[in-house]
Amino acid sequence: MNVKDIMSSPVFTIAPEETVAHARNLMLKHKISTLVVAENNEMVGIVTKTDIGKRLAQAEPMWRRRPIDKIPVSMVMHENPITIYPGATISQASELMIENGINALAVKNREVEGIVTGTDIVKYFAEQDIKTKVAEVMSEDIVFVHRHHTINHVIHEMEENETNRVIVNDDADEAVGIITTTNVAFNMMSDNAGNLPSKSIKMTRRSSPAGQKEYRYVKEVPLVAEDIMSDLPHSIDVNNKAVNAAKIMLSEHTIALPVVNGEKIIGLISRREILKAVQ
Repeated sequence: MNVKDIMSSPVFTIAPEETVAHARNLMLKHKISTLVVAENNEMVGIVTKTDIGKRLAQAEPMWRRRPIDKIPVSMVMHENPITIYPGATISQASELMIENGINALAVKNREVEGIVTGTDIVKYFAEQDIKTKVAEVMSEDIVFVHRHHTINHVIHEMEENETNRVIVNDDADEAVGIITTTNVAFNMMSDNAGNLPSKSIKMTRRSSPAGQKEYRYVKEVPLVAEDIMSDLPHSIDVNNKAVNAAKIMLSEHTIALPVVNGEKIIGLISRREILKAVQ
C-alpha cells in the first residue's frame, strides 16, 4: 500500500489573500485540517490548524492585537511545503513528517493530487495486525499546565516542548482535561465585534480584613486553559496494543491518549508515536 492509497483527494484550496476566518470555516465545513494555498493554479503554501493555533500567541497586549481571523492566510502558511510522490511508501511519509515536525504532506506528481496527513496514517495503522504494545512506543514526557494558565502560556509550553498536546491539571494536581492544537486553532478567536475573546468575572473586596465583601465590579480577563480544553479522552493501559490506541484516537477524534498503569498516568501515546511505529 502506498501514499496514493490513503491520501485525501480532492484537495481543498484557498488563496493567500483570503482570511484565516475563511480557512477555519473551510476546515470545519469539510472536517479537514489542511488546506493548499494556491495562486494562479500553482501551490504556494500549505496552512494547517496547527499553523493557525501557533499564530494565536502574540506578544502585544490584547488591546493592540489584530484579531487573527482577519489576517491573510499568507501570514500563517508554510511556504515551499514538503511534497511526496503518490507511489511513496507510508513509512516514507511517516518519516518525512517526523523529521520535519509536520502533520501533512502534499502528494504531488506533476500537479498536487492529494494531501496525506498524520490522521490518514493512524487510520492505516489501526487496520493492521500489529502486536506492538503501547509501552513500546509511548512517550513518558508529559507537559502539564494549570487550568488557569493563559492560552499564550499553553502555546508557549507546546512550542518550548515541541508537542501538540498538554494535560490540564486542577488545583489538586489532578488531570481534568487536555488541550491540543485543534482546541487552540478552532477556539473562537474573535467575537461578533471583531474583538479578541475574553470573559467577564466578578471581583469583590473587603472594607477590612474581617469585613463583609464589598465593591463588586466586573473585570475583563483573557480566556484561560479551562475555557478551551476538552475532556480527557479514555485512557489506555500500558500493556494494551498500540493498534487499539489508534482505534480509540480515531473514535474519540483526539490526537493523544493518557497511558495508565493502574490508575496512574505514566505517559501519553499520540499520533506522533503511532507514526514512529509505522516505520
